[in-house]
Amino acid sequence: MTGSTTLPLLFTPITLRGLTLKNRIVVAPMHQYAAEKGFTTDWHLMNAGRFAAGGAGMVMVESTKVERRGCGTAGDTGLWDDAHIPGMKRISDFIRAHGSVPAIQLGHSGRKARRFRPWEGGAPLTQEASGVDDWSAWELVAPSAIQALPEDPMPRALSRDEIPGVIQHWVEAAKRALAAGFDVLEIHGAHGYLIHQFLSPQANRRNDDYGGSELNRMRFCIEIVEAIRAIWPQDKPLFLRLSVEDDAGWGPEESTRLAKIVGPKGIDVIDCSSGGLTGSATNQARPGYGYQVPYATKLKQEGGVMTMAVGLIVHADQAEAILQNGQADLIAVGREILYNPNWPTDAARKLGVETAFEAMPEAQKFWLEKRARAMKGMVPSTYQTGINA
Repeated sequence: MTGSTTLPLLFTPITLRGLTLKNRIVVAPMHQYAAEKGFTTDWHLMNAGRFAAGGAGMVMVESTKVERRGCGTAGDTGLWDDAHIPGMKRISDFIRAHGSVPAIQLGHSGRKARRFRPWEGGAPLTQEASGVDDWSAWELVAPSAIQALPEDPMPRALSRDEIPGVIQHWVEAAKRALAAGFDVLEIHGAHGYLIHQFLSPQANRRNDDYGGSELNRMRFCIEIVEAIRAIWPQDKPLFLRLSVEDDAGWGPEESTRLAKIVGPKGIDVIDCSSGGLTGSATNQARPGYGYQVPYATKLKQEGGVMTMAVGLIVHADQAEAILQNGQADLIAVGREILYNPNWPTDAARKLGVETAFEAMPEAQKFWLEKRARAMKGMVPSTYQTGINA
């Protein structure tokens, strides 16, 4: 392992408002479907904690629902009740105590709510199989009464008078996220969930001021951004996740125009994903490594905002090249870090960072540094020289 006097961009600190990340690696929000009535469990603490201990600059807790009927499955985490705050605070405190920045994504599933977990098939959930005692409260709502898939139950179109109340659910959940100790909040506007449904000309057939024209379809998202930014501290960053291309009528040009609006309203970073309007976002075609990076590049260059790249970013030199080429400002890693929770430390060593183990807790740092000294001429099991090796 040869050292480098110049720190790779991936491991150069970055400042967002009043917050500084020790590196530019973000653990993407990944549903665990392990909550109980919206409450986190020990699984969530373990899952987020191992990523913080692995050296990531930021750990983003999975999409947490702003109201009960917004839950995608019976196992979604929630912040629709003050009672959810202590469990979330336990997680944010643990992330921060182990050197990472605690972040959370807030979402609402809309017409994609009330489903079996993915490994149970992901189909619409039946009341008999749900195991919940509040089935009637778990209503499917959407901008219009249009199913995501023909076999899905029909959602109820939100009335014009209901929309301000839904927006207020986002505000109240954001307040609870702040009380729970999170330093970064991400609004989930992607993957076919409620905000994306409003943005979509396919899912939104309204004829009021929340539908029809592109700007009207953007209104729900814009008003959520404005309402959250009004109560989210000015020194704390606010992110927005978009399906920059959904292959269903919403694409990079529309996303760029939205970025130009929400950036000045207080969005600091757009998390650039894709797909999910009709079916699972994970079914989006994947031509190869970094298949969504061009979306982050377009919004960064043309939308006037900082961006986060995500999607099959699996190698250290690949992530570094994205930053060096100015294609994005942050790198989000999902299933690759699920596979290897120490990915940030592994990436640092591969990029020649002599202080790679400094990002880890002392109990890991001590032993791994000792092993590294003893392994002169040998390499760890995860070692690979680069993406083309």
